[in-house]
Amino acid sequence: MMDTYLMSLPDLQPEEAAGIKDLTSKMSESQKNQFLMIYSGKRKKPGEILLLTCLGFVVVAGIQRFVVGQVGMGILYLFTGGLCLIGTIIDVVNHKKIATEYNLQQMYESSRMVGL
Repeated sequence: MMDTYLMSLPDLQPEEAAGIKDLTSKMSESQKNQFLMIYSGKRKKPGEILLLTCLGFVVVAGIQRFVVGQVGMGILYLFTGGLCLIGTIIDVVNHKKIATEYNLQQMYESSRMVGL
């Protein structure tokens, strides 16, 4: 059941899959279902982060940083134009890393909510 649910998560990174399998190995079936429901609602797809980062070239820089909870960096990007677009370009290249770091953080938070 777990593997089929993992396959339904879009753009699942290897680090996430390993973390989910490790965290859920000691959970009951109902805890696994609750964890996966909570986590799937919180996680961000790398494509979403890429889209928000690209909006920084046209609209407002730093939206992606606000979305992943990095408010300080978001404000810095907002007031400096994405650090003169250099930071925005770097974030375009590293969008998967930004999404994965956020998702790992949300994974551990979700496991605490389930009661582990």
